[in-house]
Amino acid sequence: MGDSASAAGARVDSTGDAEQKRYSERLYVSWWGWPLPLIAAGLIAAEIDMSFLPADLAWLPYVVLVALMAAWLLTMGRAKVAVTDRRLLVGKANLPLGFVGEVEIVPKERKRKAMGPELDPAAFVLHRGWVGPVVRVHLTDPEDPTPYWVFSTRKPETVAELLRK
Repeated sequence: MGDSASAAGARVDSTGDAEQKRYSERLYVSWWGWPLPLIAAGLIAAEIDMSFLPADLAWLPYVVLVALMAAWLLTMGRAKVAVTDRRLLVGKANLPLGFVGEVEIVPKERKRKAMGPELDPAAFVLHRGWVGPVVRVHLTDPEDPTPYWVFSTRKPETVAELLRK
């Protein structure tokens, strides 16, 4: 919790040592994921407008619902995946690289099974449906009840290679 980011992009831990980022990505919603939810917000706003609003307030549901949908889409894209010299950072969680065990790439075709019947309920999961593959990282920490992490990434080969070093 005593960690902070410096201006040079290095992460400084509580001991004062800097960690260099080796990989970083934000799991933002792609451009093609925006039109349908925004259109749906517009249609719901039109239903509200046509149902009971007076003419001078007709603009209100459009502004509110479209803004709320845009805010929700931006919030969904805030998740980050990063690998530094010492840690794997996924969302707000971090894992020291010393506890990284076997690293598997789960391709898009097998993701449904990995996220369904094969998923351990104690696993840490950060999944974004619009990102194809996921990476499964088994933990070697005997005190951690979490057996593995499963998280989405657009470049699973790069992340897996960095974690296997």
